[in-house]
Amino acid sequence: MRLAETLQRLKRGPAEVRSAGLVQPYVPVSVAAHNPSVTSVESSNLVLDVLPRPRGAGAFWPRAPRLLTESGITDSEIIAIVLKFLIHRGTESGSRIGLHVGLRYPVIEPVMRQLKADKLVIYKSSLHGGDYQYELTDLGRDRARQLNDMCTYYGTAPVPLAQYIASVKAQTITGLKPPLAAIRNALGDLNINPALLSNVGQAIHSGRGMFLFGPPGNGKTSIAERITKSFGDTIWIPKCISASGEIIRLFDPNRHKPVPVEDAEIQAEVDGRWVHIERPTIIAGGELRMENLEITIIRDTGIGEAPLQLKANCGTLLIDDFGRQTMPVDQLLNRWIIPLEQRHDFLQLESGRSIQVPFDELIIFSTNLEPKKLADDAFLRRIPYKIEVKDPSEDEFSSLLLSLAKKLGFQCEPSVVNHLIRVHYLPVKRPFRFCQPRDLLRQVENLCTLHNLPFVVTIDAIDQAVGNYFSIM
Repeated sequence: MRLAETLQRLKRGPAEVRSAGLVQPYVPVSVAAHNPSVTSVESSNLVLDVLPRPRGAGAFWPRAPRLLTESGITDSEIIAIVLKFLIHRGTESGSRIGLHVGLRYPVIEPVMRQLKADKLVIYKSSLHGGDYQYELTDLGRDRARQLNDMCTYYGTAPVPLAQYIASVKAQTITGLKPPLAAIRNALGDLNINPALLSNVGQAIHSGRGMFLFGPPGNGKTSIAERITKSFGDTIWIPKCISASGEIIRLFDPNRHKPVPVEDAEIQAEVDGRWVHIERPTIIAGGELRMENLEITIIRDTGIGEAPLQLKANCGTLLIDDFGRQTMPVDQLLNRWIIPLEQRHDFLQLESGRSIQVPFDELIIFSTNLEPKKLADDAFLRRIPYKIEVKDPSEDEFSSLLLSLAKKLGFQCEPSVVNHLIRVHYLPVKRPFRFCQPRDLLRQVENLCTLHNLPFVVTIDAIDQAVGNYFSIM
């Protein structure tokens, strides 16, 4: 199909695009289980091949396609990105264009040849290795502007939704049961008693999520933030996804942490459209709104931003300060009913079409409120573990303060801690909290650094710290 015809179909809307075969329809896919050493996923007319897993790693990683048909995207999708890239770049070599779109030059070279035949680009100069320096013609610039009016995206080529679904199934967090030692190591910098550690570990093994509730200041958020580390591995995600001709940006540099690829074989063979990251921990607090859970269309760009739960796939989604969001609690809970039960979600594209996507994550609700006051039984039964993070005992509080003081370089006698408890806690029935030793010692530290005092926790220093810290509490 000529580019002019393609452009006209794009203008007519998504239905016309799909009827022309320009966009792959959504087809549910599954990971082949007949050979555990190689993962192969089939969709309507493409096969996603994954290189054999490194011994002992069990890791998924996507092979760079050798042909454009193996990438799962169409000529028209690549053409749109290349033309928009060149209008911003001016001139560029074919290899650099391939690097930009995440596909090797031999894969896109037939497309570049067609662009020249259609008089949309010219060879500015020839380069070694059969490469050329490309530049848009006047006709090419006109086409690029028309395409840019419909969608401004000209980054890495997207990965089809079917291939993304396959990758989630290959890297699923469901069924992963990290050993107790790995969970203990992930939470090692926190003071957690064995009973709480066991409860959290059981919830992780269930794979169905948990409520962490209890008074503020006892480390609920800190526990939740560290849980993903117990799985101890990394995953691959596409930078963006294509679904019914629409671009959904998935990789978020503010929420996903890239990890360098050290294996030379993977570096040489991996698909450039994917990013190697730590299993994600996505956190949403009181600022969470309903639109954060749907595809957000960036104004005047035609680009969709993936919702939080899609970014959290194969990792952990933490809803912090649950019950303090601006939206009604029942509205938020109703949004999670189907995903928690079915392990998939439905999202609406800008065109109005709904797509089914994986909901493959450990979801954690952290709250200072009691779960039974926030949700009904129908929702609570879908979160089988409701774990109370209780206040420390007097002995736990005392031990934590002494050990933390030593770690921070303070000299602290048990008699000072005893004074703190007997004078400032027991008479006024002040509850012990795990955060208080750290906060009080920071006050003492500021006192010492300001007045050039030795790092010694004295009774006078602890009295002053308590006065500042608890003055209106």
